Amino acid sequence: MEKQYIFPVEEGFYMPAEYAPHKGCLMIWPVRPGSWPHGAKKAQEIFSRVITTIALSETVYLLAGKKEIDDVIARFEGEENIRILEIETNDAWARDVGPTFVTNAKGEVRGIDWCFNAWGGTYDGLYAHWEQDDLAAGEICRQLGYSVYDAHPFVLEGGAIHTDGEGTLLVTEACLLSPGRNPQLSKAQIEERLKHCLGISKIIWLPHGIVQDETNEHVDNVCAFVRPGEVVLAWSEEEDDPQSSYSKSCLEVLTKERDAKGRALIVHKLPVPKRPVCITREDLSGLSFEEGEDERLEGERLAASYVNFYLSNGGVLIPQFGDENDAVAVELFTSLFPDRTVYPIPAREILVGGGNIHCITQQIPLGTGLSK
Repeated sequence: MEKQYIFPVEEGFYMPAEYAPHKGCLMIWPVRPGSWPHGAKKAQEIFSRVITTIALSETVYLLAGKKEIDDVIARFEGEENIRILEIETNDAWARDVGPTFVTNAKGEVRGIDWCFNAWGGTYDGLYAHWEQDDLAAGEICRQLGYSVYDAHPFVLEGGAIHTDGEGTLLVTEACLLSPGRNPQLSKAQIEERLKHCLGISKIIWLPHGIVQDETNEHVDNVCAFVRPGEVVLAWSEEEDDPQSSYSKSCLEVLTKERDAKGRALIVHKLPVPKRPVCITREDLSGLSFEEGEDERLEGERLAASYVNFYLSNGGVLIPQFGDENDAVAVELFTSLFPDRTVYPIPAREILVGGGNIHCITQQIPLGTGLSK
């Protein structure tokens, strides 16, 4: 028998924009040996920088497993706006394993618990065991006091969706139509489910994301709203770079589409790094892969993009890669968000793990929990 749902939209809930006010931010302490080289020491340093930067203007709810929690508590002792939660996960991608939060006109907030299958399950998932990741969203909501909409068995990650908060959703065909997500559903059925869960009236399907993005090209790495009617789009002018054709195919869609309010979109081209960021022998020497885990190869190109940023209440955290386009990204975001402080964050250590700043964060909208 097919599962019977109460959808958020039926009760007046919708997904707000990331630039709307936050109560806080979810993050997970990194420890997985197959993601974070050399005992995750460098990754933990950068995570700490992201955590303390976000905590300048909103509370960070940091998940840690039983083995690590005492060390994590000691590390952040005395830090304001950092709250530690003991919740087990398989890795540190809070955007994808955490709940997607929705709100209503009264300012009530609830979570959506999607099915998580490590970005593709048995078809092309990145590790063989993801049970703890899949349980995380429900446990987060339980500990923080938010009611939950259980969306299982629909597979979705937070990095696969991006909204303007006014009824428009950005997604990529490469990700949402991947055989490892919801192969039993048609594109139209997937669209219907997203509209009912997120309070969306218009979905813009981009064909691609970032080249070599192992999430099957999440939208949060290629295109994001910066305000209603305006997006940033990862861009490459280099004709021999495969990203050039990917980005042009997205631009073609964006220039033809209208948002849920009927507006033409303003597109800000945001260059990708001029030099591809790649896995090195040194990185590989510090990784330890489990059976069934996707392994990396020396020289493998990583999906570096400045679009993978996080908006805190008071700031914009921008990834930096030691590339000449780092400054271009900072300049653009400074102009786009004059009321926020821009924080350039050296992010290669996060990228080695498979994602970036947006991938390791998940915003909690301002509002109150309410039991159903």
